[in-house]
Amino acid sequence: MADARPRRPARPREEVFAAARAAIAEHGLAKLTMAGLGKQLQMSAGHLLYYFGSKDQLLLETLRWSEEQLGNRRRAMLADHGHDVHRRLAEYTTLYLPEGPGDPRWILWVEVWGRSPASEELRRGQLEIEAPWQADLVALIEEGTATARFAPCDATERAVQIRALLDGLAVPLALGLPGTTHPRTHHLATTACTTLLGPTSP
Repeated sequence: MADARPRRPARPREEVFAAARAAIAEHGLAKLTMAGLGKQLQMSAGHLLYYFGSKDQLLLETLRWSEEQLGNRRRAMLADHGHDVHRRLAEYTTLYLPEGPGDPRWILWVEVWGRSPASEELRRGQLEIEAPWQADLVALIEEGTATARFAPCDATERAVQIRALLDGLAVPLALGLPGTTHPRTHHLATTACTTLLGPTSP
């Protein structure tokens, strides 16, 4: 006779991603188990593995989901031409950097960077997720140089330099290293961007 007990419906993927992001930020991927996450979501570990295949894939898809949430805000901000390029660059920088120590989004990035040398899948996924940040910054720099708000430059190269700078400033803040705060980190980032992009035209 068939089991007449009602089957528990699968959790929405967004709920899985939100729970995974919180768990990874609090404990790290190494301590996260599919069984533990499944228990929290009232799902079986087998169900999670069916959808994600591995913890690395869960990490990657959680990061992709996290960045998509922020990507909507970034695109809306950059499309607001009521603000000049300097203000939009400062807002881009604010979105890019961690909000403070333990920022869940940035802890995901730290986990991905730490595991990607051993995983081609993670390296490819990382580049795909980073690409919109790069493309949007290139477009903003090109707008700024076209309107003489930024000094002439190779926009692609300058965007790579700026994002490398932001990554370097972000990690100590995300990890909560002594002496790092969001206001100071943002100040360092914006002043360095001003130097890299040249003086404002009169």
